[in-house]
Amino acid sequence: MKRWHNPNILSFAQALPGMASGKRTPREFLERCLEVIAAREKTVKAFVTLDAQGARNAADAATKRYRAGRPLSAVDGMPVAIKDIIATAGLATQMNCPAFNGWQSGQDAACVSALRHGGAVIVGKSVTTEFAIGYSGPTTNPFDPERTPGGSSSGSAAAVGAGMVPAGLGTQTQASTLRPASYCGAVGFKPTHGALHTGGIHPLSATCDHLGILAATLDDAWRVASQISLGFGSPGYPPLSGAGANPPAPQKPRKLIRLYTRGWTEIDSDTEDAFDDTIALLQAAGVKIASRDNDAAIAKLEQELDAGVDGAIAIVAYEMKWPYEDYIARFGDVIGKRIHGLIADARKMTPANYEALLANRRGVRALVHDALRDADGCITLAASGPAILGHEYTGSRTFLIYGSWLGLPAFSLPLLQVSGLPLGVQLLGVPDSDGKLCALANWMMKNLD
Repeated sequence: MKRWHNPNILSFAQALPGMASGKRTPREFLERCLEVIAAREKTVKAFVTLDAQGARNAADAATKRYRAGRPLSAVDGMPVAIKDIIATAGLATQMNCPAFNGWQSGQDAACVSALRHGGAVIVGKSVTTEFAIGYSGPTTNPFDPERTPGGSSSGSAAAVGAGMVPAGLGTQTQASTLRPASYCGAVGFKPTHGALHTGGIHPLSATCDHLGILAATLDDAWRVASQISLGFGSPGYPPLSGAGANPPAPQKPRKLIRLYTRGWTEIDSDTEDAFDDTIALLQAAGVKIASRDNDAAIAKLEQELDAGVDGAIAIVAYEMKWPYEDYIARFGDVIGKRIHGLIADARKMTPANYEALLANRRGVRALVHDALRDADGCITLAASGPAILGHEYTGSRTFLIYGSWLGLPAFSLPLLQVSGLPLGVQLLGVPDSDGKLCALANWMMKNLD
C-alpha cells in the first residue's frame, strides 16, 4: 500500500508538549497558521471571513493560561475554522447564499460556544456550498487547484489539508464531512447522530444532519469533538462515548466487514487496488475480514442498504420544507436550483410516504446492529476515488450516504494515495460506538503503512 503522507499537516496535538513546557506558545502556533493562510489563501480560497485580530486576542489569552500552568481544556489555544452555516458571534453567517449576505445571528452556535469556553481560537468562517446542499463556493483542492475540495464542508477541509489550521468544523447530511476530508487528506469524523449539539447550525434535515470534525490528526479531531460533547452535551442524547482529552488507546480490530455497496461500480482499477492492498495489510496483521463472499447475512445487509438508501434524499427533502419553502417564497431564484428541486419533490410526498421511509430506515439500522454483533465495524472507501477535476460538482456521495442516513458514527482516515492524491478509508460502527471506533481508527493510523 502506498500510504498518503500530507506534507502540509499542522497538528495542535503534536505541538502541545512544547506549549506545556513553555518552549512554544499558542500565539506562535497561531502565527504559523496565519502565515500559511497568507501564503495559500489566494489559491485555496478556504475562508469567507478571517478574524485575525480576534484570533490573536484569543491566542494571547491562551498563552497567559499556559504560562500560569492553567489551560482551560484540551483545545485551549487551538485554531479552528468554522463552516459558514454555523452561527458565530461577531462574524457573519452567510450560508453561501446572496439572500444572507452580511447576516449575523448575534450569538455562537452551541459547538462554537463550547470551543470558546475551552479556549479554542476561532480563526474565521470557512466556505460552504449553498446551505450545505446547493451550488459550490470558490474553494479549490489544496493539492491541485484544478480539482474540487469536495463539499459541502469545502473550506474547512481545504484549510486543514493546506496546513492553515489544525481543525475545522463541518457538517454532514449526506457526505459533507467525510468526502472533503478524503479529497483533502484530512481526518474526518462524523459522530453518531445527535452526539454533538447542532443548535445554532442552519438546518437541512433534523434526522440526518450531523456536526462533523475535519482535522490534521486523529488526536486533533477527537479533542475538538470531546470538548463540544463534554462542554455542552446534546439534548436527548448521551455524551460522545469515550470522550476525553486524548483519543481512546489503539485497539486492533478483531473482525471488520468489507462492504461492497453500489459505490464500487464507480471506482477505477487504481482505487480498487489501493483499497485491496489495505485489506491485505489488515489480514496480514491478523484482522479477520468478512464480506458478502463468505457471509450470506452480509450479502442481505448490502441488498437492503442499496434498496433503501435512495430514501435518504427523500427524507432530507421532506425535512427541508421548513424553512426552505419560505426562502423560495421570499427570495425566488436567489435560492439555487437544487434546493428548488428538492422542495418540489417534498411537495409531492405525503405524511404516509415519510412514515414509510422512517420505518424502512429503522429496519435497515436493525440489520446493521445484527451484522455487527460479532464484528468491530465496517470498512469501505470514503469516496469513489481521489478528488475529481472541476469545481461545480463536488463528487459522488455514494459511499457515504449510508452512514448519514442511518446515523452511524464514521471516520475517513487519510491512508491511501492514488495518482499522487489522497483518498480516505471509511470506518463505520453502530450508534454510540464512537469511542470504540476511534480506538480502531487509532490503531489503523499507527499500523498501516
